[in-house]
Amino acid sequence: MDNKEQKGNKKEKKMLLTISIIILLIILIVGSLGYYFINKDKKDDKTLAYTDLIKEMSYGNIEKIEMTTGSTSIKVKMKDIEEEKTSIVPQTESFIDLVQAKVAEGNEIELIQKPKSFFVQLSSVFISLLPTILMVVLIVMIFKMQGMGEKGKVYDDTERKTKIKFDDIAGLEEEKQELIEIVDFLKRPEKFARMGAKIPRGILLYGKPGTGKTLIAKAIAGEADVPFISMSGSEFIEMFAGLGASRVRKLFEKARKVSPCIVFIDEIDAIGARRTSNSGAETENNQTLNQLLVEMDGFSSEETIIVLAATNRPEMLDKALLRPGRFDRQVTIPTPDLKGRLEILKIHAKDKKLSDEVNLESIAEDTAGFTGAELANILNEAAIIATKEKHDDIENIDIEEAVKKVTVGLEKRARVISDKDKKLTAYHEAGHAVVSRYLPTQTDVKEVSIIPRGVAGGYTMYKSDEDKYYVSKTEMKEKLIALLGGRAAEQLVLDDISTGASNDIEVATKIARDMVTKYGMSEKLGPIDFQGKEPYEMQMFGEDIGDKIGSEVKQLIDTAYNNAQELLKQHRDKLDMIAQALLEKEKINEQDFKKFFD
Repeated sequence: MDNKEQKGNKKEKKMLLTISIIILLIILIVGSLGYYFINKDKKDDKTLAYTDLIKEMSYGNIEKIEMTTGSTSIKVKMKDIEEEKTSIVPQTESFIDLVQAKVAEGNEIELIQKPKSFFVQLSSVFISLLPTILMVVLIVMIFKMQGMGEKGKVYDDTERKTKIKFDDIAGLEEEKQELIEIVDFLKRPEKFARMGAKIPRGILLYGKPGTGKTLIAKAIAGEADVPFISMSGSEFIEMFAGLGASRVRKLFEKARKVSPCIVFIDEIDAIGARRTSNSGAETENNQTLNQLLVEMDGFSSEETIIVLAATNRPEMLDKALLRPGRFDRQVTIPTPDLKGRLEILKIHAKDKKLSDEVNLESIAEDTAGFTGAELANILNEAAIIATKEKHDDIENIDIEEAVKKVTVGLEKRARVISDKDKKLTAYHEAGHAVVSRYLPTQTDVKEVSIIPRGVAGGYTMYKSDEDKYYVSKTEMKEKLIALLGGRAAEQLVLDDISTGASNDIEVATKIARDMVTKYGMSEKLGPIDFQGKEPYEMQMFGEDIGDKIGSEVKQLIDTAYNNAQELLKQHRDKLDMIAQALLEKEKINEQDFKKFFD
């Protein structure tokens, strides 16, 4: 661990200790108050009012009085009563004169005066200073929180945690070419200055989680060999107003000192979201964003500072942040294609003990749509499974199990399932599989199982061997039919329906809604985008536009469900055979499934 990280950890530990002390003090105060109120009634029985004390002294009923220096509370022993009582005297000196006068009159009163104990003196001083201590601790904590703007981790030439280069990143060839220019800017700024070119102020990397946005930012710093200041968007936000803006200022002050450098803000949507009304927590967010806008605009031409930011929700960002002069370039980091997946698998397979039979190309073909992080996770899970199964190497069966574990969930063979539920699950999954087999646009079935995995009672797995960038209307309609095949099989065979199709219905409804509101695939409503519109914007399409959208979505779902039922009625023999095979074997692979249709 480097010195800077140790210092950061020490700061965090001190902050936690300070907060813990404050919480402890609050608990002690609240506890003391609670104890006081609980025991108040009990104390009342042992308390003697000052006026009653004077009367008792006049009657000669007081035997002994015990006083402590500096305290207004006294102990009183009355004649014929064993239990001592306490009383509060307003002025101790006047009271002592009164007692002495009563003694002179002939009353036998023993007056004992004790000095104040050290503990009592100390506690009284502490109680009197407690508000001041709390205020000082709070002020120190606020100043330390402001200093957390210096928390941005700096990885420079001598102390970089990861020496990541572009060679360590696979599947993003075009994106790397785009960013190589930035590396040249940082390495040789004079070359571009001769042509009058200005360095880009900021680059926004956006894409799905796990596609490698943070990794490629580190690679830029690694290639350029310049200091890399990293900070998360959530680290700017704090409960105290003004701290976010202060941290932004401190971050860019640090960047100017180590220029040329790269400032990387991960998950920038935490501070870069669209500005709204200045009320409540929004005020702090707006101030933080405004300060970021000012800092990015305030770079002088001599300052070689590039701001890299990553997000998976670019639509949330404020427009002022995305204009030229702030984030000049916006680079999409997509999910890798077939070639990219193969290269990623090769990188992550370097330190894995793979069997000779393992074909990375085949794995790459079967994982269309997977991100780099998911592919790394699959190989890691395969290594864990191979170790548990005591295999000498990672085998194909381990990788297949890892894919199922990541995509569907953990297999639960120990779960006890009734015969009725088994039959329902078998026909449900067989319904999906049979319907998909007769839909031209749907991919081939890879495996059908009625063994529970994750939250699913069973699953139908399809081959994902093709990278798709566009989806046709026909394909989406047939996807609806495939999704509703399970529910249709339940209705057809068992003349009843269950809750098992809840996820299928949820996905189908979303697809149908997107077809109508997002992709303009409704014949009645036409190519109009209704998604995300405010109520006043929707009014321009008519008073009953909501009813029309709902009607179109329902029609798509109803048509798909009817088509699924028709297909299953036509191929009822195949449905029964596959369901029966599932009840016997619990699992059917691709080859066995095809035999039913050959």
